[in-house]
Amino acid sequence: MIRIFIIEDDRAIAGAIASALGAWGYDARCAERFDAILDEVNAFAPQLILLDISLPFYNGYYWCEKIRRSSKVPILFLSSRQEEADIIMAMNMGGDDYIQKPFSMEVLTAKIAAMLRRAYDYEAAPAPTLKDAVLDAAASTLIRGGQSYPLTRNELRLLSELLANKGRIVSRERLMLKLWDDDNFIDDNTLTVNVNRLRKTLESAGFADCIVTHKGQGYAIHA
Repeated sequence: MIRIFIIEDDRAIAGAIASALGAWGYDARCAERFDAILDEVNAFAPQLILLDISLPFYNGYYWCEKIRRSSKVPILFLSSRQEEADIIMAMNMGGDDYIQKPFSMEVLTAKIAAMLRRAYDYEAAPAPTLKDAVLDAAASTLIRGGQSYPLTRNELRLLSELLANKGRIVSRERLMLKLWDDDNFIDDNTLTVNVNRLRKTLESAGFADCIVTHKGQGYAIHA
């Protein structure tokens, strides 16, 4: 799997990006220690980096310059800054592209795929599937037989993670972390409620009983 490192201090944005990229078959990881970004980059060895400009401790320009001293990994800046000077600075520090917030996941995944093709002659993985249905993570929709079934944000996060581990048990703890949004911790009961909602959505699409509960372990999806 292509490894993508997300350096974004807004937990909600970082989590949404990681979830969407996971659904597209990427191994996406979010930065945890903003005072030791270089250490995390070296440990994860990503093949592409998404880098915000406004960060705790040191800004994105600083980390881009540090990373460029030892790596040619493609770097895509993500920022709400729209001044031409900011874009020029990002490129001068070693960035490969720049996308302004707010952006759609469709645009972001397209840019990522293009950067990976240029850097590695890589073709993006096909969209995740559930039997004859396709998960469109950018539109938060499951598509089957020409019909669309909208997913809530939490349903998308759960389904993306389950499909990324199709046929394998995903622990309740891991799924709760996927749903964790900012400071609103997801407890065990909330996870159960969200899984049941996802089951109902999948049932409406003709996929009854595809999510299997493994007592004391977690959930698995079979397709």
